[in-house]
Amino acid sequence: MVEAAALKTKAQQVWTEARAKNDFALFQPWLERTVAIQREIAAAIGYEAHPYDALIQQYEPDMTLAQLQTLFTRLKAGLLPLIDTALGRPQPRLEVLERHYPVEIQKRFALGIAQRFGYDLKRGRLDETVHPFEISFTREDVRITGRFRENWLPGGLFAIWHEAGHGIYEQGVDPTFSRGAFATDIVNLYAVGGTSFGMHESQSRLFENRVGRSRRFWELHYAALRQHFPESLGDIDVETFWRAVNAVRPSFIRVEADELTYDFHVILRVEIEAALIAGEIAVKDLPAVWAEKMRAYLGLAVPDDTRGVLQDVHWSAGMIGSFPTYTLGNVMGAQLFATAREVPEVAAGLRDGDYLPLTHWLNHHVHRHGRSRTPDEILHAATGNGLDPAPYLRDLTEKVALLA
Repeated sequence: MVEAAALKTKAQQVWTEARAKNDFALFQPWLERTVAIQREIAAAIGYEAHPYDALIQQYEPDMTLAQLQTLFTRLKAGLLPLIDTALGRPQPRLEVLERHYPVEIQKRFALGIAQRFGYDLKRGRLDETVHPFEISFTREDVRITGRFRENWLPGGLFAIWHEAGHGIYEQGVDPTFSRGAFATDIVNLYAVGGTSFGMHESQSRLFENRVGRSRRFWELHYAALRQHFPESLGDIDVETFWRAVNAVRPSFIRVEADELTYDFHVILRVEIEAALIAGEIAVKDLPAVWAEKMRAYLGLAVPDDTRGVLQDVHWSAGMIGSFPTYTLGNVMGAQLFATAREVPEVAAGLRDGDYLPLTHWLNHHVHRHGRSRTPDEILHAATGNGLDPAPYLRDLTEKVALLA
């Protein structure tokens, strides 16, 4: 673990440089050593069926590769027809999202919405970074970051709402757990109150997508966005904008992917990670393997390493095994949201633009428990069921129907 910690520091520096230079070869030896150490860690932890199981369970307790493969099979069966349907229709006007949107104004609007969701800026702050993330030092210091481009509006807005979902989770942990075992990652020794990475992602994806990409959300808030960008959005109505931010368009970048294609980015990475840890593929072959899987799943030809194998920070940080939690978060977030919407106060808030009843429901059923309950215990207590992709697929099916 000492070597892993030291390697992480240097590898992240090299990854940043390699990404900027579009040069995987620069990062390759660092990733080779990272993979070797993660194999040693998997062996030390122990596993029954696959070495990748040991690494997954550092981020998602009790989850296995076999369970993920079953889940992925169900998701593929549900998502592929929806993607085909969406791509067979006239495409939305994406150029409206590529107009001029000054970064400081993006931040102001996005942060205002994040505060409406319940993110407390008195106990947090926003900074810019290469790859968006949230980090908590204590419940009283929970910070978020974003990545902004003046000619791509969704990248900044939705990243902030995603990270705010993480931040709201951390700020909502019961204060009695602060600095204790139920608000600390004991393995990596840092303050994190979320019970698992998947449950954490359930909160970020919930606010980003279930709320932030909903039709009602933009019916309520588009006028304010247009006031922030009158020159760029003055000729665009709310329906055109809502369709644009929900456009199904296979793309290279995971964090900017649409809802229907997002999980294929995760599936691709999980398959690569499992094969790396099992010794079935070599690090030097990753750009080619990545390109092959992107063609197979999304029909895209990867143009360079920066938009391919180098786009995510996770491998440089030694976080092999964490990628499954993004799709697990999509599924759990939809389950929780479906149950919360049955509460009259939550439903009324979503209708009227008051998101605090939803946040308070999540705080009671998810956030406050910190790490004192497992993800499965939280899901069962809140929704009455264990992990179930049905609500997630139902939400996406309904959205595709609305976009007809």
